[in-house]
Formats: sequence, structure tokens, C-alpha cells
Amino acid sequence: MAFSPLNWFWGLFSLDIGIDLGTANTLIYIRGKGIIINEPSWVAIEKRTRDPIAIGSQAKAMVGRTPAHVVALRPLRDGVISEYDITQALLEYFIGKAHQQSIVPLPKPRIVVGIPSGATEVEKRAVFDAAMAAGAREVNMVHEPIAAAIGAGLPVNEVQGTMIVDIGGGTTEVAAISMSGLVVSRSLRVAGDELDQDIINYIRNKYNLFIGERMAEKVKIAVGSAFPLKEEQTIDVRGRNLVTGLPEAIEVSSVEIREALASSIAVIIKTIRDALDEAPPEILADLMDSGICLAGGSSKLKNLAERLSSDLQVRVWVAEEPMTCVARGCGLILENIHEYENFLVGLDREPATRTLS
Repeated sequence: MAFSPLNWFWGLFSLDIGIDLGTANTLIYIRGKGIIINEPSWVAIEKRTRDPIAIGSQAKAMVGRTPAHVVALRPLRDGVISEYDITQALLEYFIGKAHQQSIVPLPKPRIVVGIPSGATEVEKRAVFDAAMAAGAREVNMVHEPIAAAIGAGLPVNEVQGTMIVDIGGGTTEVAAISMSGLVVSRSLRVAGDELDQDIINYIRNKYNLFIGERMAEKVKIAVGSAFPLKEEQTIDVRGRNLVTGLPEAIEVSSVEIREALASSIAVIIKTIRDALDEAPPEILADLMDSGICLAGGSSKLKNLAERLSSDLQVRVWVAEEPMTCVARGCGLILENIHEYENFLVGLDREPATRTLS
């Protein structure tokens, strides 16, 4: 990154921001203050004009309850922008909310935003343009697994290899990192949203009951698991009976929900296996000591670390506050921009890549 005296001058006064622009949640980190916003990535819009009516938590509360002229949606799918204008409105709202932390007008912020490691040039351009249009002075991007690894405190600048598995709402990111570079990376569009859909499909096929995304997410959080629990649990599930068309409540067990989630979890495990298979032997030897770190909101699925440890024969552990790792990583990059410069992704360049043999 070329040094700019003007950018340096404005940087003394601006409220620089790290953004985890997630499919499910958006987190905002302000340099020197930490994470000050953690809200769902939902926007409620007026159908005819497409003007935003509510954003964040307010919009999510409207899901499934809106009148005919209003629709609540998420403008990001599978970790990338699917609704450009609405994503811009989302970013403008959160950046404006961040600027409310100051009592005096401030210059436009410098932003570091996480993107999936498998993002295309078009997808990266959409994130860059949306952030600039939302009021950024400068936009830097970083691959989400790199940001998650930095936020989790992994030694990304050392020779010793480490591995991060960031399971968010839209994507699962797998990366082996050494010497400030990606050694191996995988980006899989199977994550929390797919797990919710698995539950919806299972309940519909087995019980002829149609449930919404919010109910599926509630079930996943309450009784979802990747490995048998010490004490299996049950939960009441409410929805619409597809035969009678009437409201109905049924009781399902954690055993059934684990069965529903099995196929998607198997795909995630296979992706991690493929990454391990591609990694050099020296990295695998390092992982025998350091283990594999899990980050992202969906890594909190009960007994997921135990399931991965059993299948992969490597210690797997969950980072502290896994949902905030990407945002904290973006913030740490902002505060030490020159130390982590090699990890930044431009529209016409990739981050440094190390190949070990």
C-alpha cells in the first residue's frame, strides 16, 4: 500500500472502522473502542420504491410479519452481495450509527472489510463499491479466514503453521496460514443458513409441518448438535400443517435434529479433509501441536469441535467469542495496518501466498 500523506493526516482524526459484513450478522469495530455494533444483516424495504423502512434488529423482528407492501430480506447471500443498493443502505446505516459515537463531525472513515476467500473479482468490486458509496474514504479488504485467525489470536506471522475454520451464516472458510500468507484455503457455501434449511426440510418431510427460518434457527441453537449429547433434549416446534393448513406444534428431539444436520456437517468435514490433504507435511506436523481453531457463529453448534476431533484425528478447539473473530481481526489490522499489509486484498491483487515443501 503506497503511503499517502493526505490519508495519513485524515487518519489522525477519522473514526476508522473494521466490518464483518456477514450473511447473518454485521459487526462493526471502531479503532480504539472495539466492537460497538452487532446486529442482524436484515433490511425491511417498501416493495414499490425499495426504500429501507428498518435495518438490523428492527428489520429481523419483522421477518414473517410484514404487510403485503413490505418485505424483509438479507441483501447478502453466501457471504457476498446479492442486492447492491440495499447493501449500500445497510452499510450507510451502520457507518452512520458508528459515527454517532463522536460528538464532533469527523472525516470519512478508512474501512477494512472481510470477504470470503473464494470471492470473485465481481464480488470483490461489489463490496468495494458499496463501502465507498456508503461513505468510506478508503476501503481495504481481507479474506475472512485471515481476519478470523488474527482475531482469534493465532500466530499468523510466524513460521509455525496454523489452521482456522470460520463457519458463518453463508460460508465456511478453511485456511492454513504460515509466514503471513495463505498456504491452503477453501471456501464452501455451506454454513449456518444451510443448517437452518436442513431443519426446515426435515420437519416438512417427516411431519408435514412448514416452519420459518427463525423457528429453524431457534431449534438449531437450542437442541442442534454434531455429536451425541450427554443428555438428549427436546423442543416444541411450531408451524403450519401442510395437510390441514392449520397451526400445529410438535415435539422434536436433539437426536432428530442431529440427523437433519448430518449431511451438511459431513460436507464441511470433507472440505476440511481436502484442505488437510493438500497441506504440506510440515503444516500437518504443526497442527498436531496447535490443533484447528473454529470461529464464526455456527461454530457454537453443540459438540461440533468434538465431532471434528473424532473424524479428523486432530485437536479442534473453539476460539473465545467465535462470532466476533472476523470483526476483531479487521480491527487489529486497522490498528497495525503495516504489520498486516501483506494480507490486504485489492481489486487487482491477491495477498501474499507462501508455498512450503
